[in-house]
Amino acid sequence: MKKISKFILECLGWNTDVSVPDEKKMVICLAPHTSNWDFVIGRLYYSALGLKVAFLIKKEWLRPPIGAWMRSLGAIPVDRSKKNSLTDQLAAHFKECDRMHLAITPEGTRKPNPNWKLGFYYIAKKAGVPILPVALDYKRKEAVVFDLFYPSGDEQKDVAYIKSLYKGIQGKHPENFVM
Repeated sequence: MKKISKFILECLGWNTDVSVPDEKKMVICLAPHTSNWDFVIGRLYYSALGLKVAFLIKKEWLRPPIGAWMRSLGAIPVDRSKKNSLTDQLAAHFKECDRMHLAITPEGTRKPNPNWKLGFYYIAKKAGVPILPVALDYKRKEAVVFDLFYPSGDEQKDVAYIKSLYKGIQGKHPENFVM
């Protein structure tokens, strides 16, 4: 699957010279999220690296006929109608796993949203794992992998820094990426 995924990315014109840190557990902060293509491109990159990644998705996407397939790709259902502590559940799951990479799109939508949801930050902090900021830059057709970031506990400062990394990055629909 590694070679096929890399081949598909190259056919689509994407730069495949990318790597991620050899970290057993991390939360991947993936932005901008302006199109459903972000999932496809991001998934191809991770597959080309030969790595497994988990991701959050609306529970409605996990119904038949594609539900079982999405779960096999690493889908974790989110029920937006319930007010439960998903961050606590995911932090606990991190502690139970030997290896887990969890990709989260902080905007929480493909529409313009300058108010990022901070679940990615809280999960990493509660689980004691680093955050790996990653951008899909459609203008340059490359995945940009920034340095691992360890939450300091100063939420405002940390999130402002992480958001600053994405300046100049262009999503598939640039008008939908606002910071």
